[in-house]
Amino acid sequence: MTKNTVTITDNATGKQVELPVVEGTMGASAIDVRSLNKELGLFTYDPGFQSTASCQSAITYIDGDKGVLLYRGYPIEQLAAHSSYLEVCYLLVYGELPSPKQLEEFQAVILSHTMLHEGLRRFYGGFRHDAHPMAIMVGIVGALSAFYHDSTDVTDPSHREVSAHRLIAKMPTIAAASYKYSIGQPFIYPDNNLGYVENYLRMMFAVPTSAYEINPLFVKAMELILILHADHEQNASTSTVRLSSSSGTNPFASIAAGIACLWGPAHGGANESVIRMLDEIESPAEIPKYIARAKDKNDPFRLMGFGHRIYKNYDPRAKIIRQMCHDLLKELGSENQPQFETALELERIALEDDYFVAKKLYPNVDFYSGLILRAMGIPLNTFTVIFAMARTVGWIAQWMEMMDDPEQKIGRPRQVYTGNLPRDYPGAKKKK
Repeated sequence: MTKNTVTITDNATGKQVELPVVEGTMGASAIDVRSLNKELGLFTYDPGFQSTASCQSAITYIDGDKGVLLYRGYPIEQLAAHSSYLEVCYLLVYGELPSPKQLEEFQAVILSHTMLHEGLRRFYGGFRHDAHPMAIMVGIVGALSAFYHDSTDVTDPSHREVSAHRLIAKMPTIAAASYKYSIGQPFIYPDNNLGYVENYLRMMFAVPTSAYEINPLFVKAMELILILHADHEQNASTSTVRLSSSSGTNPFASIAAGIACLWGPAHGGANESVIRMLDEIESPAEIPKYIARAKDKNDPFRLMGFGHRIYKNYDPRAKIIRQMCHDLLKELGSENQPQFETALELERIALEDDYFVAKKLYPNVDFYSGLILRAMGIPLNTFTVIFAMARTVGWIAQWMEMMDDPEQKIGRPRQVYTGNLPRDYPGAKKKK
């Protein structure tokens, strides 16, 4: 929606351009600068795109100052309390909550796609035995297009929908198999008598030689983690998916690109960094030393899992997941696990210490999700895999929205060139 305009004046030339202001239903408005170069010969310069809206989207809304996160207008608190992950998937992809019948049909469709092509499963054997599960994820997801090319025509809405269903359905199977391969255990086929989360946990931890009993609290915790990580506006990996998709590439390649971006420690690896930090601290007795280091501006040490780039208030996802974390640690007996004791003491200090409160360095979702995944027996190198599994539906929803956007164009950021002026190769004839 465009109502207001902003006039930009080039003080060097005196030229002016009137630019429209694009307004959304909530949040900050944006100046439409598409005619800026044509009228004034200028581009905008915004490293990291901190002040640039790359698209219009109706999927997710964040108010970092107020600690608000909405999926399609629904508060994350309400979805976490009342919804399931697959219901959230339907909401993100189709825009509305499903009726009971629609949800039942959607679940049935997802279950029909949980298996992997046997040829694709053999791809795992091409990786080294010690390959990182995220490296396997990038390769396997990218290879899906070689096996499911009947749904790669991005101009066909039915192809887009089928590929979306396949990605949501197959991601737990791919993720679990990546872990199984890394530890040398046989793959477990999906069991469509189980729910989405139960199926994943079984494929992760079951072995053919014995029965596997699913812990209901583990299911509840994993369901919550998936819901809280399903989408988060135009973050680095989502922007990567959109940029990749803008060229018209198939959805499997785009999602593989998103996984590759998520792999970075500054993005999807944050909860893994929390556990590494707790391992370094070792015990609650060592906490004062590390707190002092965190407060020292000259010390590069930072407490991981505290504060958030977007949320200048308490991360709403952290508020939701905190109780689940405490419940899980209590059931598993955290008093016998020094790392968990260290985490709980760090949490107490962060919520009470004047320094942390003044700087709003509250525990974030990565702090609690890292503890939960460690308590469940998930290895560190699989933390980001679970993040990718959760975020897949968000990437898909953003991709599908982009495919229907009449304004979408192939991504092509500009630059401010700072290299050499034109010069001649030694011995070359100069142009006259």
